[in-house]
Amino acid sequence: MMHTPLEVVRQHMEAGSTVDFQNHFFQICIVVTGQGHLGMDAHRTAFRPGSVILLTPDDVHHFELEQPTVFLMVRFSSSYIRSFEWKKMNQMECILYYARHLTGCIMRTPADNVLVTSIATSLLHTLEHPDLYQEDVVKHFVNALIVIAARNIEKAGPPAASENTDKKLLDIIHYIEDNIFNPGQLKAATIGKAFGVSAGYIGQYFQRRSGETLQHFITQYKLRLIEHRLKFSDMRVNEIATEFGFTDESHLNKYFKKQKGVALTSFRKQHVIKAALTQVEA
Repeated sequence: MMHTPLEVVRQHMEAGSTVDFQNHFFQICIVVTGQGHLGMDAHRTAFRPGSVILLTPDDVHHFELEQPTVFLMVRFSSSYIRSFEWKKMNQMECILYYARHLTGCIMRTPADNVLVTSIATSLLHTLEHPDLYQEDVVKHFVNALIVIAARNIEKAGPPAASENTDKKLLDIIHYIEDNIFNPGQLKAATIGKAFGVSAGYIGQYFQRRSGETLQHFITQYKLRLIEHRLKFSDMRVNEIATEFGFTDESHLNKYFKKQKGVALTSFRKQHVIKAALTQVEA
């Protein structure tokens, strides 16, 4: 259980399998020494020194260690992500959540591997030699690590992307991400105008290239963000409604219930109960 928005720890684990466990926060696991396998859902992937694994909230996972292993664990909450003015803040949270569609190490760029190794070494040194400025230094290193992780996750492909995805489709997806809090900018006619085409064409193009309708993608992306707010933040429902451009709390609740089949408050209560039971079982 994490008691602060950010924790960085050096963790040593002995060889052998561990039981399944579940977090309610993001966790970047950097393998310092040792090797083994990560088990999550139906996937089982190998890791070795230098591997970088991102676990997202609610992931059920376990480590199968072939030898004693040392991890640098960087744990942070959704509220921590939202506390900084990232250039891509609106989509940072969603980018990180996309890691659950990946298996094993998230790193895709060799040059970034060098950066991560350097950051991990610096963080370990900071943990071993604390001083007056430790908290600020750790935050700077962690923020750099989060941006590097997001950059490599994006290289693996955002939601709705595939190996045949072209630049225009990615540009449309990024436009939607940038404007997800502005409903007026998400109308097909407005999106089409932004890309110099008609509303009909932009819808047909998006569906043909991504395999889903433009409206479905927007709805699902917005719902994911709203769910994250309900699960992992203390924002009030009226604050979430305002953030996403709904008229009021009632309007948001009607929208959410139509899509998810459950009211906002019920959805949040179900998650709180589930989280509490998980903590008790742990």
